[in-house]
Amino acid sequence: MKLPITKYGDPVLRRKGARVETITPEIKKLVADMFDTMYDAHGVGLAAQQVGHALQLTVIDVRGIKDRPSTMEVGGKTVDPEAHMPLVLINPELKPGAETVKGGEGCLSFPEVFADITRPAEVEVSAANEKGEKVSFRAGGLLAKAVLHEFDHLQGILFIDRMTTETKKELKPELELIAEETKAALKKKR
Repeated sequence: MKLPITKYGDPVLRRKGARVETITPEIKKLVADMFDTMYDAHGVGLAAQQVGHALQLTVIDVRGIKDRPSTMEVGGKTVDPEAHMPLVLINPELKPGAETVKGGEGCLSFPEVFADITRPAEVEVSAANEKGEKVSFRAGGLLAKAVLHEFDHLQGILFIDRMTTETKKELKPELELIAEETKAALKKKR
C-alpha cells in the first residue's frame, strides 16, 4: 500500500529512529508499504521517517540505474549489486571510507530540490534484513550514496544539512515554500 511521503517541515524527519527490536508483522507490512511508496515515487531509497515512523529502518533499490553505477562487495568478493536488490536495512551500522566524492542528490521529502553533496565514496554496512538475518557488504557509487543518505534520515539528518552554505542560500526560497506547505498541511490535520 502506498503511504504519504513526509515532506520537509514535518518534525518526524528530525527524529532519530528507535531501534527495531523485533520484526513483527507490522514491521513486515511497513517494509512492503515502504517499497510500494518508493517505487511509486521513482526513488532509490526511503527511510521510515519519510513515511512518518521514527525507526531504524530503510529500504533501497538501485536496480536499472545505469548512468550512476553502483558497486558492491560481499565477504570481500565483488558481486553484482542488482542481484542483491532490493535491500532492507534494519538497525544499520556504517563505517564510511575516507575518500569523498561530490555528486548530485535529491530527496523524496524535498520535491524538485537537487544539489551536489559531498559524501564518502564507499561505505561498509552491517544491518539486519526483514527476516532478521545479518547482512554485511561494502558499497560504492550510487549504492553508497543511497545508503549514506538513508542512514542520515535514520539519525534525523537531512541532505540539506550536508549542503554548502552557498547552495542552501540559493535554495532557500524553495526550502521555505516546502516547509510552509508542510506546516499548513499539518495544521489542517489537527
